[in-house]
Amino acid sequence: MALTSPVAAPSGVKKRGQRESYKTLTMAKKVEIICQVEGPRNAREACRHFGPAPGVPHSHTKPYVRSKGRKYERARGRRKSRGYKA
Repeated sequence: MALTSPVAAPSGVKKRGQRESYKTLTMAKKVEIICQVEGPRNAREACRHFGPAPGVPHSHTKPYVRSKGRKYERARGRRKSRGYKA
């Protein structure tokens, strides 16, 4: 089995007991089995902002804020000790 992926390319991959680089595999005339290696698609930082609104109860969606200070979407509605928790 030949693994063709830009991620696996630097270390090389095994094919019939030989270590093949990504460049060698692309130049080969015949490759029987190709398995594309991909990472998880929802591992991006941007995916943390998707979902129900940040103020909705039991939502763990990350809010878009300009700062991470104590005044920016951290007090009322987020913690029980500051009036209420949504």
